[in-house]
Amino acid sequence: MEDKTKIRLTAAEMAVLWTQYINDKITVCVVGHFLKKVEDEEVRPSIEITLKAANRNIANLNELFKQENSPVPRGFTKEDVNEDAPRLFSDTFVLMYLRYMSILGMAAASVAIGVATRDDVIVFFKSVLKEAVVLQDLTTKLMLKQGTYVKPPYIANPDKVDYVEKQSFLAGFIGDIRPLTAQEIMMLFNNIQTNAVGKALIIAFAQTSKNKEVTQYFLRGKQIAQKHIDIFSDILKKEDLPAPMTWDNSISNSTSPVFSDKLMMFHISAMIAAGIGNYGASMSASPRRDLGVKYASLIPEIALYAEDGANIMIKNGWLEEPPQAVDRNHIIKKE
Repeated sequence: MEDKTKIRLTAAEMAVLWTQYINDKITVCVVGHFLKKVEDEEVRPSIEITLKAANRNIANLNELFKQENSPVPRGFTKEDVNEDAPRLFSDTFVLMYLRYMSILGMAAASVAIGVATRDDVIVFFKSVLKEAVVLQDLTTKLMLKQGTYVKPPYIANPDKVDYVEKQSFLAGFIGDIRPLTAQEIMMLFNNIQTNAVGKALIIAFAQTSKNKEVTQYFLRGKQIAQKHIDIFSDILKKEDLPAPMTWDNSISNSTSPVFSDKLMMFHISAMIAAGIGNYGASMSASPRRDLGVKYASLIPEIALYAEDGANIMIKNGWLEEPPQAVDRNHIIKKE
């Protein structure tokens, strides 16, 4: 029987494996800091499980890259973390952060399984998906127990099954504007939460960065995140629906550097990419025209912010190149 592991990796497989490796390297740095500073013993198991899974993934990926004679990405190392730095995040925020990361992990692993064809790659990402589900379950249950889990709003059960009869169902600017659908509420609520987590991280990063340009970049991101939180919250409030809380008060007053500017910039860039994807998904699930237009108007703003962040990383030599196609024109010209 043909050894399936001898089949070359596709571009899609290279992409998801490279991204997973970089993300796991960030996880080891960030969650390793959490583990050293955790005080709540109920939160500790979630941190330990996350760190153990990330280290196991890194070991498996190192072996896979070697088998493929492919260079192992550098990612992030102990040099990107100051282990002696004071505590920066509360345990409550750490739990919320881990839950959010588990959701991103489930989404990324699902995509990877869908685009992979090699058996060993599929098996690897099935393991990643399983670990993310376990973490999501663990953190959700603990947040519910501790009273820190903020549930999406409740709405009344429908009286009957009905069908859309008028174009006004799509209206959102003038005329008879219908109430939000359950899907639209879900998307608005989730986008507020993700912006709230991102804003708290950006605040922590801004107050601990020693690079003036990076600090200013984070302050700009803080303003953008708050603007988006306000926009989505106002839409919910107009429907007499509650908006989730922010996490700004979960950050300590420490200004001692914990993570390198390189790591912080990459982490925020990854979250921006996830945010753009969330807005795109929200547009597709929001038939009301005013919501679609709102999401469409916000995407360019964060896309430009992401581009400016990439330029800062390129300028400082922090942006590691992912696998790329061969430049045939360059080879032909032999330049």
